[in-house]
Amino acid sequence: MSDALPVSSERLASLVREKKILVCCGAGGVGKTTTAAALGLAAARAGRRVLVLTIDPARRLAEAMGIPEAATHPSPVPRDRLEEAGVAPGGALDAWMLNPAVVFENMVRRLAPDEERARAILDNRIYQQISQMVAGMQEYTAAEAVYDLSSEGGYDLVVLDTPPSRNALEFLEAPGRLTRFLDERIVSFFLPDGARRTGRFWRRATELINTVFARVFGQGFYDELLQFMAAFSGMFAAMRLHADGVKAVLGSEVAAFLVVTSPEQAALSEAVYMRDRILEMDLPFSGYVLNRSYACTDGLRDPQAVALPPDAPESARSALEKLIRLARDEHARVERDRGLLERLAKLAPSGAVAVAAPHLGESVEDLEGLVQLANGLTQGARG
Repeated sequence: MSDALPVSSERLASLVREKKILVCCGAGGVGKTTTAAALGLAAARAGRRVLVLTIDPARRLAEAMGIPEAATHPSPVPRDRLEEAGVAPGGALDAWMLNPAVVFENMVRRLAPDEERARAILDNRIYQQISQMVAGMQEYTAAEAVYDLSSEGGYDLVVLDTPPSRNALEFLEAPGRLTRFLDERIVSFFLPDGARRTGRFWRRATELINTVFARVFGQGFYDELLQFMAAFSGMFAAMRLHADGVKAVLGSEVAAFLVVTSPEQAALSEAVYMRDRILEMDLPFSGYVLNRSYACTDGLRDPQAVALPPDAPESARSALEKLIRLARDEHARVERDRGLLERLAKLAPSGAVAVAAPHLGESVEDLEGLVQLANGLTQGARG
């Protein structure tokens, strides 16, 4: 077991140095956000231009990384903080708390044939309601943002911190769901000019749909829906191609998916589930990060080796006995967590890693803690 930790850490370091996309998945409360930030910092220290995309960082961590609230674009971590963290001038680290509305608006502007069409979509009440729906939109825009920001050439690596739930994996399926939704055979029902070209049956079906929708939602709302569909209609083919591109890049060799877990049984079960889902979707599962464990601990001293003088007071002997009991508990935790790491290593496919992060307490919320975590994950460091 002692040799496995540095080897796995070196493999993780190679992912940080070579990949263009790292996706961190995991249950809530396992330290996934700080792990993503630490891997981004490790890449920046290796001289890469890095962006960490996060969902909801702890306030102190956001402040440490210089992430402003409600930002419309990525923000660079201040240069003086990077220098404190050991990032040479060639490396850079940006961070952004994902804003679904901004990402979707950027996509509309990029795919619209002109500013007039883009404005017609962005000003439409239906679009505005859809873009403000966090459920679903957050998943899709996470995939969209990773794809765009990793393809534009401004970053060598994009690290994504996914939402803390099983639903986090929905962003992997979002491009496919969008493609299925943007099917002209369905959308044509809402476009009278297109429906008239499909024959008497389809014309009658369209008229029926129009009548039902108008009665259920009201004519005003339905008119806005028609305007929304008409404005989007010329972009469907481009959006489908774009969605296919998102799926292709996430499944390519430039991407790597890491599952972050903790020694808690619920988190471990979630980690195995996520590994299975990633593999089922034919995406590049690259390993586990066991966080908040004692598996990375070396050099524990045994208090039984302490020799008290014959005339030591009873208080000293009592204190030593308490230390011995605490040491037994500590050794038991170490052995338990090393066993978990071995189990994760066996569950990982060939070539995937199983790395234990150093135990740094319940939460890491400052740059110094991120440096220690980055060292432990990518240099085989032991605490």
